[in-house]
Amino acid sequence: MTSMELIIGNKNYSSWSLRPWIAMKVLQVPFMETLVKLDVENHCKDLIEHSPSKKVPVLNHGDLTVWDSLAILEYVAEQYPDKAFWPIDPAARALARSISNQMHSSFTDLRNECPMNMRRPPAAIEISNGVKRDVEQIETIWRSALETSGGPFLFGDFTIADAMYAPVVNRFLVYELSSDPAALTYSDTVTALPSWQEWAASARSEQWTIDHAEV
Repeated sequence: MTSMELIIGNKNYSSWSLRPWIAMKVLQVPFMETLVKLDVENHCKDLIEHSPSKKVPVLNHGDLTVWDSLAILEYVAEQYPDKAFWPIDPAARALARSISNQMHSSFTDLRNECPMNMRRPPAAIEISNGVKRDVEQIETIWRSALETSGGPFLFGDFTIADAMYAPVVNRFLVYELSSDPAALTYSDTVTALPSWQEWAASARSEQWTIDHAEV
């Protein structure tokens, strides 16, 4: 199979990049990584070269370019049907797709007020009622999925759903947003992944800062 190239942004901040990267790592899909520095001089020029949307992530596979985290994950899942990117059971797969799309399109207060930041020391901040509602809803989603599947991931084994919520794990931890036991246990499971630890170590070694993402 033609090799894949995944173009990502700063590992410290780029939540959208983390999603396909961690899924492909956990499920052992080979790819070449290209990192584009965001929010530095000429970053738009760099992104135009790689991305029709001027955003990351982007997947190049032969002559094909795919952009948007969920679209990339769906495409890779089709290329590697033996990897079980989605749950095998049809009902579980439908639910996994539902909560993944909900993550993709919702929780804007959490996204805006609590940007992903892998280097940030854990410390609580004042949050809006909108963020509190987002947190409560995500806790409910995680708790329900884990109770049904038995864990340790949302649908038993690691799937796209876990990749879609991986940036939330960072947000919950560094802004101390949740004390829910199920959320804390699930967060421990995700952060114990070697792929998570590899991403986090690279993020901590980055030398550039995006001021508006430092909350």
